[in-house]
Amino acid sequence: MSKPSLLRRIFSGIWNGITRVRLALSNLLFLAMLAIIYFVYIGGTPEPLPDKAALLLGPGGSIVDQKSFVEPLEALLGNPRPEDQEVLLRDVIEAIETATDDPGINSMVMDLNHLSSVGISKTQEIARAIESFKETGKPVIAVADYYDQDKYLLASYADTIIAHPYGGVALEGFSSYHNYFREALEKLSVSMHVFKAGEHKSIAEPILRDDMSPEEKEISARWLQSIWSQYTQVVEQQRELAPGSVDAYINNYVDRLNAQGGDTAKAALEAGLVDKLMGRSQANEYLIDLVGASNEDDLFEAVEYARYLSRKRPLIPQSPGGNTVAVVTAQGNMLNGEQPPGRIGGDSLARLIRSAAEEEGVGAIVLRINSGGGSVFASEVIRQAILHVKEKGLPVVASMGSVAASGGYYIAAQTDQIWATPATITGSIGVIAAFPTLERLFDKLGVHTDGVGTTDLAGSLRVDRPLNPQIAASITSSVENTYRGFVGLVAKGRDMTPEAVDNVAQGRVWSAPDALEHGLVDNLGHLSDAIEAAAELAGLDNFKVRYVGLPVSPRDLLMQQLADRVGSLHLWSASSTVTVLSSFVQPVVSLAEEMGSLNDPANLYLQCLSCKVFD
Repeated sequence: MSKPSLLRRIFSGIWNGITRVRLALSNLLFLAMLAIIYFVYIGGTPEPLPDKAALLLGPGGSIVDQKSFVEPLEALLGNPRPEDQEVLLRDVIEAIETATDDPGINSMVMDLNHLSSVGISKTQEIARAIESFKETGKPVIAVADYYDQDKYLLASYADTIIAHPYGGVALEGFSSYHNYFREALEKLSVSMHVFKAGEHKSIAEPILRDDMSPEEKEISARWLQSIWSQYTQVVEQQRELAPGSVDAYINNYVDRLNAQGGDTAKAALEAGLVDKLMGRSQANEYLIDLVGASNEDDLFEAVEYARYLSRKRPLIPQSPGGNTVAVVTAQGNMLNGEQPPGRIGGDSLARLIRSAAEEEGVGAIVLRINSGGGSVFASEVIRQAILHVKEKGLPVVASMGSVAASGGYYIAAQTDQIWATPATITGSIGVIAAFPTLERLFDKLGVHTDGVGTTDLAGSLRVDRPLNPQIAASITSSVENTYRGFVGLVAKGRDMTPEAVDNVAQGRVWSAPDALEHGLVDNLGHLSDAIEAAAELAGLDNFKVRYVGLPVSPRDLLMQQLADRVGSLHLWSASSTVTVLSSFVQPVVSLAEEMGSLNDPANLYLQCLSCKVFD
């Protein structure tokens, strides 16, 4: 090839130089933008904490064990809804525990207006810290315009509950309702092929029936009532109400409301569910008197919990060193391969468990599980990682959150101990495989499929052909084999006979108290109890706790922190139309995303449908 001409080389060099300068300027501009945002929202000299203030616990969005991954730029520049924000459960608990012995914090105000979801299981864990806070004599006040059922359980632990005069308390109880598609699928000429092991494995019912089976109604009613009883007992004890008061309030709500002229706030006040009805200004004056201080904006003096925690934590986290219990979180749908936080990846979680065990000073691992299951293959990869750690001599303890069922129970079954919160739902030991074929629909459309194959099975998995009986037989065999393996590993891990496990398996969902009675869990308690148990099994004294997560690049970490900071200020807003449309479409979008993410190589799943009620 001939050499480029001198003129071409000159212009090429100039263009390459311009490109390099342009890239350098772009990078400098990007860094400058980050620096400006950092100094506006985070940087600068930190404002000193007041000498006398309330701890302001006002989490926005959902309280979770692990934050879901969001693309950093999307998190920073997007327009999320307040209810999409996520707050770590351990941050909430740590802030309360730190403030308990802080003489500068003389009270706690729970502003629950922006809280969208916490759940009974996580509320029980937060409540332990709140009770310790109250034991010091510091008052706890709950404030919200309107309390839904989720918010109210947390509010019930307060000494005083304040509602807006135009607010109220909305209680209804727990339920488990689903859409059923058998008739719709029949009208669409879609043939659903379902293979399951476990008589009560109900995940297939929505595509096989037009209603909930009597057996599933009985099972669901049992665990729903168990958890609802915990809810009502807590509220009635905290509010000093007679047993049965909560059910009476709900079942006679119309009469109570009519007696108060349709005033929902007064109905809640008359029932003893709230203590005071106050507008914003009146509530602020009340809190100023309670705290004994106000700020320059004439608001009661308070330190927001996230800011308080950031000031109390060391700027540079100290290495845990020796005698460490590592906590690994498994939250979300269980999928094959690598998955970001908020989902459980078989490979990524297994690698995280192994790497945590290999860290110097780690003497035990606690696996915090909040999952209704997913891929069989991913579950097995994770279980093998747990067995590998146990073979190295490190104890592994499972701590079940709101849900640890099906695949979530599978990965817990052979740990050294299983702890469940009193409100955990677990079990659902069963296996399913399901997929559609569309040959009838194609026939209606006048589309026909024909051809040849080299074997009896060639082309059998096409959706436009009827299911090959040999394929059906092989899937049935695989499902039954997987179920036997599931029962066997549970029997080995729980020191039970396979027959005893089979009696409580068959896809049944259990509440934690029932699971304890049947030997599926060892103890009822919270994450802190599981950590203590793991340390005791490992013989660790004066141990430290380290929460282990997937590695995050410094750039992504900074962007996420900036997004969290902006989000905590509640700067965004969405139109009412967008909010209504989003809430209407979200269930369909979530279902489509979940179905699209299923990636088990054998299409076998350990999944609990009913568990999504409390997931």
